[in-house]
Amino acid sequence: MIERIGTTARASKIVKHNGIAYLSGQVAEGASIQEQTTECLRRVDALLTEAGSSRTQMLRATIWLADMSDFAGLNEVWNAWVPEGHAPARACGEAKLAREELRVEIIVDAAYD
Repeated sequence: MIERIGTTARASKIVKHNGIAYLSGQVAEGASIQEQTTECLRRVDALLTEAGSSRTQMLRATIWLADMSDFAGLNEVWNAWVPEGHAPARACGEAKLAREELRVEIIVDAAYD
């Protein structure tokens, strides 16, 4: 069974199937990469909770940066946010994001109970 949460004509905030919650990509406003990353991860936390999951159940994260020069700043926030021993498989690359002011987009898949 597939469960869709927060579905609009374009996308769902969360899609749950076979014990995995697929979260939509999260972006945020902010002046620095640290501010945007912090807000993105706050939104990921809220979606994980809504899906019945948590940071410790993350399976995979895909991160898009508008500029790879922000990699260290992203990791500064990311490393403090991920629970020790529960780091997901992760990919990080550079991409043109939806709006010019966006510096990061974070996509997470997680197991749920």
